[in-house]
Amino acid sequence: MGAIIMRHLDQELVMLRQDVIDMWKLVITQVSNAGEAILSFDKELAMKVSMREKKVDAYELKIDSFCENIIALHQPVAVDLRFVLAVFKINSNLERIADFAYGISRILISNPSVILDAELISETNLRDMFDKVNQMLLQGLDAFENEKTDFAAAIFSEDYQVDEINANAPKIIANYIQKNPERALECLHLIGAFRKIERMGDHCSNIAEEIFFYLDAKVLKHSPRK
Repeated sequence: MGAIIMRHLDQELVMLRQDVIDMWKLVITQVSNAGEAILSFDKELAMKVSMREKKVDAYELKIDSFCENIIALHQPVAVDLRFVLAVFKINSNLERIADFAYGISRILISNPSVILDAELISETNLRDMFDKVNQMLLQGLDAFENEKTDFAAAIFSEDYQVDEINANAPKIIANYIQKNPERALECLHLIGAFRKIERMGDHCSNIAEEIFFYLDAKVLKHSPRK
């Protein structure tokens, strides 16, 4: 009987793993599309991001319920329990990242006349910031699928780079507004986009912490990262 129960638990864990991987890939697409939409002022692409938001939410609810059921019905222990708890938190972080991607898409949808200055985008390194967050998401997925904490560790240093770009942006944008006061509203939208991308980076770091917890039983929250 015990062997049958364990086999059933293993099946449940495999299905849970696949669900979170599928959600992860969807979120990567959302972030990539949101970034391309605002960088190229592609309102049609922004609409696609907006329409897929409900699909992300549905995944989050499904995975949350799956985790709760596994814990309640199977009472996993050791690495299996750490896996389920990590997935539960990773799921939440992925949903928040998708929320920020949706928020960026809404900047274009709600303000169809917004066209950001290409030179300002270049100066503020907005594309580089998006690229780094996309890379962090891909590395996180790679670390999760292949169970490699060294892949996850790289995310922390990239998050610092995202923070640095975000910290430098307001001064550059403020100088631009002084020279182009008629474009102040567009610049405020740009600052909003930077804040959302910076928060995406933070959630990627949270995901990396959960991968360490799952694989190495290490709690990195509130600890110095090396």
